[in-house]
Amino acid sequence: MATAKKPAAKAAAKKPAAKKAAAKPAAKKAAPAKKAAAKPVAKKAAAKPAAKKAAAKPVAKKAAPAKKAAPAKKPVAKKAAAKPKTPRKPNAAFMKPLTPSATLGAVIGANPLPRTEVTKKVWDYIKKNKLQDDANKRMINADDKLKAVFGGKKQVSMFEMTKLISNHLQ
Repeated sequence: MATAKKPAAKAAAKKPAAKKAAAKPAAKKAAPAKKAAAKPVAKKAAAKPAAKKAAAKPVAKKAAPAKKAAPAKKPVAKKAAAKPKTPRKPNAAFMKPLTPSATLGAVIGANPLPRTEVTKKVWDYIKKNKLQDDANKRMINADDKLKAVFGGKKQVSMFEMTKLISNHLQ
């Protein structure tokens, strides 16, 4: 269907140009007839309204295709609005309480906690003791307690830290 509309739009675009071209020779033919009958002032007044009408028609035709393009966007919005939103369910694996090892328990406590809470408590410990590197915030400088959790490393990235912590959860 879209291909059928395009040739019609092209034909419509060509028609104003044809009318405009046809209007000019007609105006030239009419001008000699007016020359003999009317004054030059009347000729200028008659030519201006004709030029304005000819110029206004192509502008109106060009605006019409823009209106056709706008409805194409509306069906996309309807499809997105048609989907019903359901509340997000937390992943059961993250919510399962895990028991930390003795070395990790020295940092966050010995009670079983979900992975999300373990991560939060480790970050609270890091921020409380100002263990984040000043130059590169992604790096964590380990103190004595965290050095045991990190396997003896003095400095680890925050991404490596989560991997090392997961080794201490059961």
